[in-house]
Amino acid sequence: MGAGLPSETHRFPGVLRRWPDLLAGSGRVKNRDATPYSRRAVIRLVVAEDAYLVREGIRRLLEPEPDIEVVSACDDLPSLLEAIDSDEPDVVLTDIRMPPGNRDEGIQVADRLRETSPETGVVVLSQFAAPEYALALLEKGADRRAYLLKDRVGDIEQLAGAIREVARGGSVIDPKIVEALVAARTRGESPLDELTPRERETLEEMAQGKNNAAIAAALVITEQSVEKVIHSIFRKLGVTWQPDVNRRVKAVLLYLAERED
Repeated sequence: MGAGLPSETHRFPGVLRRWPDLLAGSGRVKNRDATPYSRRAVIRLVVAEDAYLVREGIRRLLEPEPDIEVVSACDDLPSLLEAIDSDEPDVVLTDIRMPPGNRDEGIQVADRLRETSPETGVVVLSQFAAPEYALALLEKGADRRAYLLKDRVGDIEQLAGAIREVARGGSVIDPKIVEALVAARTRGESPLDELTPRERETLEEMAQGKNNAAIAAALVITEQSVEKVIHSIFRKLGVTWQPDVNRRVKAVLLYLAERED
């Protein structure tokens, strides 16, 4: 993923809390008074944002929330990776660009966690309103992933909601990115209405990040049948003439957007 990619998001809220002490010589802020964690009661959250005022502003906004606990706050990629390894958070809230590279570190962390800790949710914050970064975030599956524009940070309900949603396995995409992807769609009409029940079932499996073999196993059909169904989905959703990865992700985004309506 290159440095010039833009990005976007959909909606849902999340939460943070506590006001930790700055660790000497480290980019992390750690909550030394964190109480024992119960998965049913508290979401352990690591925050990663290089801008001090934004980072602390997020912490203060989320501080009153009873079900989210900020266990670490980081200002660069190395300290974020350290916090993930040591604190084992349920959710990571990260800027899309982090020092030292300031490229797409938030996406890189999300991809790494998909392999090393698939149960960990990731909420990516971005100032970009074009779809490419969001597409990259969801490339390996939409579950436990959220993409929010930074102007949502001041809305505690949306921010806290996104954190809670990914913690329970859901996904959140900022409405502006969905608008960009469906801008050509006729108002009041949904291309999903044209899908058959089998096509909708297949699209739902795609939204879980499954490959064709896994979809075939889940629906008890052949991989060749899955390929035919997916091709039909692409055609009906108008995403035929695009790279395969983007077609799959855009189809999933349309599905998720429709589900939220």
